[in-house]
Amino acid sequence: MSDYFDEFETRSEEEREHSHIDALRAQLVHARRSSPLFSQTLASHDCEGFSSLDEFRNYPVLRKSALVEMQKKMPPLGGVSPLESETIRYIHASPGPIYEACSAREDFWRLARALYAAGFRKGDLVHNSFSYHLTPAGAMLDSGCHALGCAVIPAGVGQTELQLQTINDLRPNGYVGTPSFLKIIIEKSVGSGMDVSSLNKGLVSGEALPPTLREQFKENGIDVLQAYATADLGVIAYETVADTGLILDEGVYVEIVRPGSGDPVPSGEVGEVVVTSFNPDYPLIRFATGDMSAFLDGQSPCGRTNRRIKGWMGRADQTAKVRGMFIHPEQVNRIVDRHPEIQKARLIVEWVDRQDHMTLLCEAVNRVQGLEEAVSESIREFCRVRGSVKLVEPGSIPNDGIVIEDSRKYE
Repeated sequence: MSDYFDEFETRSEEEREHSHIDALRAQLVHARRSSPLFSQTLASHDCEGFSSLDEFRNYPVLRKSALVEMQKKMPPLGGVSPLESETIRYIHASPGPIYEACSAREDFWRLARALYAAGFRKGDLVHNSFSYHLTPAGAMLDSGCHALGCAVIPAGVGQTELQLQTINDLRPNGYVGTPSFLKIIIEKSVGSGMDVSSLNKGLVSGEALPPTLREQFKENGIDVLQAYATADLGVIAYETVADTGLILDEGVYVEIVRPGSGDPVPSGEVGEVVVTSFNPDYPLIRFATGDMSAFLDGQSPCGRTNRRIKGWMGRADQTAKVRGMFIHPEQVNRIVDRHPEIQKARLIVEWVDRQDHMTLLCEAVNRVQGLEEAVSESIREFCRVRGSVKLVEPGSIPNDGIVIEDSRKYE
């Protein structure tokens, strides 16, 4: 049996780039024609002429906060989905609140690829402990399991004793759910008379999987890998070999941008994960997840050739309230864009002499006369509050994706 889900996983970089250009062009044209939201936001763009990945940075970013507001104005899905009433079969809910679509398309969230990489195969019996109530997680894993030919025990959350009994009786060999609940299942089984030793593989998501916990699972005979997925987009990336990064899914195009902007950061630099789905039923284009990560250099030791990311590295939501005014990363990026001498910037917010104080650290490659004063004036214009400017050497600002660092300590 093949180690790979399909031939897409091992294609050359050139083949994948050409495929992404074609897929992005088709999605742009489709979304502008069919989606009420994208017919507005893409109206001024030459979607039919799209021919280079470098061009994609010029297309608008759709932020989750904006989608929440659009869903209030145009329920249920904010005008994203074309022909909503004809293609959509389910609408799920997540905190925010934000609502997500599911169509009748097989493996709508593309979980089968991640499950296959974790060792799941046709004929497996899978214990699914993700929630089935409103949120789509349970359905997401079900769809992937069914696409592989696996049977599923729809366990859901809670009722640990009943779940132990079910595993003891039905002898599933696969687990999907959060790592913390798998830990509970293993620990609760000790001394209970319930046997969970049939479990030998797992795909987990929704939480961090620290090395110590992964090792605990392995000591109990369960090989566990993790996937990075969201209710809006489905799988974004997944593990194939423990602790070697997460490989990007073949059904999405992923960028990592400077938080608050749409500008890609250099490879290896931490930034916000922005994803475009190739799914025509729910065509999210340059969707800013709010999650932080970074690309890894080189290929996975498993032989798959797509790019890898480090995994979840925090949130990009860094809004701070300073002297009664909200300051957003977008405002800091507008300052950077105005002054080409600045490569990178970080706004430090401190509590000094019982009042808020802002300092904008700027990595400057060309310290022209009057730069500090000009940047200071831009701070006042874009942020509506005054702040000082400190020019620093390139490379001085840490590579952690933080644009606004709130260091206030009230005493």
